[in-house]
Amino acid sequence: MTQVMKGVRVLEVAQFTFVPAAGGILADWGADVIKIEHPVRGDTQRGFLNMGGVTLDPQRHTLFEHPNRGKRSVGIDISTPEGQEVLYELAKTADVFLTNYLPQVRQKNKFDVEHIRAINPNIIYARGSAFGDKGPEREVGGFDGTAFWARSGVAYSMTPEELPGPLNQGIPAFGDSIGGMFIAGGISAALLHREKTGEATVMDVSLLSSAIWASGALIAQVAETGVLSRNPMPGKGGAARNPLQGNYQTSDNGTINLCTLSPTGHIQNFFDHIGEPDAAKDPRFADARALFENAGAASDIIVKAIGAKPFEYWRQHLKTYTGQWAPIQSFADLLTDEQALANDMIVEVEAADGSDKPLKLVRGPVQFDGAPTVTTRSPSASEHTELVLMELGVEWDKIEAWKAAGAIA
Repeated sequence: MTQVMKGVRVLEVAQFTFVPAAGGILADWGADVIKIEHPVRGDTQRGFLNMGGVTLDPQRHTLFEHPNRGKRSVGIDISTPEGQEVLYELAKTADVFLTNYLPQVRQKNKFDVEHIRAINPNIIYARGSAFGDKGPEREVGGFDGTAFWARSGVAYSMTPEELPGPLNQGIPAFGDSIGGMFIAGGISAALLHREKTGEATVMDVSLLSSAIWASGALIAQVAETGVLSRNPMPGKGGAARNPLQGNYQTSDNGTINLCTLSPTGHIQNFFDHIGEPDAAKDPRFADARALFENAGAASDIIVKAIGAKPFEYWRQHLKTYTGQWAPIQSFADLLTDEQALANDMIVEVEAADGSDKPLKLVRGPVQFDGAPTVTTRSPSASEHTELVLMELGVEWDKIEAWKAAGAIA
């Protein structure tokens, strides 16, 4: 694995998933990410042990592992002068300072831009927030359910107007993980800029800006036309215009999504795959124009054919179809998806409980040189405090004094 961030040190003062996910990506890429946690409580997310009715084992805490794999944890009480002294020692050696604490907290505990830059003028200061670091709500906190899902227009757009209320965000840390990747990309660009110019930048990514970017094509369309577009109610069968575009139900209630936007060149191959080769010779379906004009009749044939066999059959059988399609999979299905596995999208790490059963985590979306991501489990709270401080050359007497003052763990 090419460690493109090897030699880069990131000092992360952050909790939950949004900004720590950026640190996790950078750790995957080879950076030395030092995660600062409260010496008693640790990252608040360590205590989130019930997610959607599923109870998590604190030694196999998947919600915490996802954004924190590969890091080292140092326990510091940054609300104390002694703790701030320790933080500044670490900041002297860091390339990047990464935080999602609110401005008023950064000021109160003396780790805002001016405090960290006074210690290290060349450090890149990266902030993640709910709504951005400017404007009347810069001091307002939020989660991806509020800033990414609800306020951004995503929930509204994803919810069919026939439903009595908006859809909930059904995936934990959905916007957090997307936004964390944006932060990691921004940090990469900032490091390149510093390398070229010697200038260290301050960069911002918010959950709101992440959602707006992800929805940018539709937002631009709304701005241009004034027409709001919402997700239609789910349906079965082909689209009114194109029967090779739509959701088709299998015999065991699975769903196959056809998305062959341009059927030209695929019609015979498709009807061969569904066991209806003569349909491609029917003048009603022989070319794209005729197929569109007779979409309903073609859809009826496809509904019957796909409905005659189970999901797993089509999941395998359609792999040789020349057009575009996808099985509508659950995450359980995805864990056995041979294409995802062939591209190393799932990684395994040793769990903190010491068992022989590894944790399965998702690698970041970027792969270098085709090599699998190599990472380690997330650290236990304050696991590396003494080791990291000794690497900095701090004398043991000083470490003991900080411990006695409650500044470190």
